[in-house]
Amino acid sequence: DVQLQASGGGLVQAGGSLRLSCVASGFAFDDFALGWSRQAPGNRREGVSCIGSEAPTTWNTDSVKGRFTISRDNTKNTLYLQMNNLIPEDTAVYYCSPCTLGGDFYTFRDGDSYGRGTQVTVSS
Repeated sequence: DVQLQASGGGLVQAGGSLRLSCVASGFAFDDFALGWSRQAPGNRREGVSCIGSEAPTTWNTDSVKGRFTISRDNTKNTLYLQMNNLIPEDTAVYYCSPCTLGGDFYTFRDGDSYGRGTQVTVSS
């Protein structure tokens, strides 16, 4: 079974940092561009960052440019998101999934959920 397990979220003050991790299994990790999307309460899910199958090509939504860095370790089947200078507007549940470098995110099968994600809460 395909599994994408996100972790590393937490509560942090504005200006702080967090590093998210996503451990993957059940598919050929280095064949796919992978990335992070997020969903805040009452909002639609939005794409945050995507990284190509072998890096270093990335896509980042405008609001995180210069603050977030996406990376991957294909030897560990792990995706990362280093988040610096966090702001309250970054508060959301963060999910990892396949993506395109045009900023589209998807699941391996139509109708699949994006999993439980990891909660990031930034206090002002």
